[in-house]
Amino acid sequence: MLEFIQRNWHRLLWSVGSIVGVIVVALVIRSIVFWLLHRLTRRKGGILSNSLVRHSERPTRWIFPLLGVLCVLPGLPLPHQVMSTLEHITGLGLIASIAWLVILFIDVAADIIAGRYRVDVADNLMARRIRTQFQMLHRVTMVLVIAVTIAIMLMTFPAVDKIGGSLLASAGIASLVVGMAMKGTFSNLVAGVQIAFTQPFRIEDAVVIEGEWGWIEEIGTMYVVVRIWDLRRLVLPLSYFLDHPFQNWTRTSADLLGHCFIYTDYTIPVDPLRAELRRICEATPLWGGKVCVLQVSDLEHHTMQLRALMDARNSSDAWDLRCLVREKLVEFIQKNYPESLPRYRGEFQTQAAEMPIQPKGRLPEPDSRRAISAENPPPEAPNPLRRSA
Repeated sequence: MLEFIQRNWHRLLWSVGSIVGVIVVALVIRSIVFWLLHRLTRRKGGILSNSLVRHSERPTRWIFPLLGVLCVLPGLPLPHQVMSTLEHITGLGLIASIAWLVILFIDVAADIIAGRYRVDVADNLMARRIRTQFQMLHRVTMVLVIAVTIAIMLMTFPAVDKIGGSLLASAGIASLVVGMAMKGTFSNLVAGVQIAFTQPFRIEDAVVIEGEWGWIEEIGTMYVVVRIWDLRRLVLPLSYFLDHPFQNWTRTSADLLGHCFIYTDYTIPVDPLRAELRRICEATPLWGGKVCVLQVSDLEHHTMQLRALMDARNSSDAWDLRCLVREKLVEFIQKNYPESLPRYRGEFQTQAAEMPIQPKGRLPEPDSRRAISAENPPPEAPNPLRRSA
């Protein structure tokens, strides 16, 4: 090898210089192209052009140099063995770059769908449904593209055929072992496909799972991330949603009914409270504008239970509206009917003494008390132990 380098050092130097020069020229051309594309997109760029430019910057850093090397490689004065090795390496890089381009177009399609179907609007049911389906298909497609790319790259090695022939003999046992080992993975993949098409929940759906209230933040290929109301994250496998019940508050519509209970005394008039509830709802943008009802829902020993029922456009507004109605109704009762706040009643009866109250330090008059003498002894209390004669 050393003798070969000494004899052909000028050819190797020329080849290395040519490859490096082609790579530099390709990177310069790429920089100029993207400089022009950035200027065009800043002037009059849409979602498609901006997404293409943004997602294609990273893969083109490899695609441009690889194309330049593939163009100059056949004209280099290199031995056959070195030439075949370089062609194989650049071919593998080109296969990976093509797979990267396929993923690029999938990402561009995701940006177009995200721009067309927005979830930050009031009526976003269709947008959440389409984005949920596409997100699941996006992830499955990426997994398939990566698997196919790796398979094609392995097929370029001649030794893979021999390895594959020996593996086919034990394919049945291997598939059984792999299937048992990856049972959870396969169940999650199947659950992901089912969720993508049946859609028991979507992105940004308000759900109650395991006693926690939150929103569906991310639907992955293996798990679902639920954003809890206090900014915690609940991570659950996809198969969980096929085996356990859960609440979906925005399954068909984002509208919700919110309620709150107020406890008052029996003496409070209900009609002024009903009018006050209507005034509170009409004064806030949290109210949906359809339902505003105040009813006596229950009677207890000491209090009367009032239920206020209101509608809201989504779960967040429903929660805020319930809190607002509680605060305002309690404030209204405190100002206008403070005597009707919850209270306990009781009656206490005392037996007054028949004897008139005498001044302190004086005894009753002689005529008002019985004279005690030897002729008139005090009555003796009966003794239960004394036996009668």
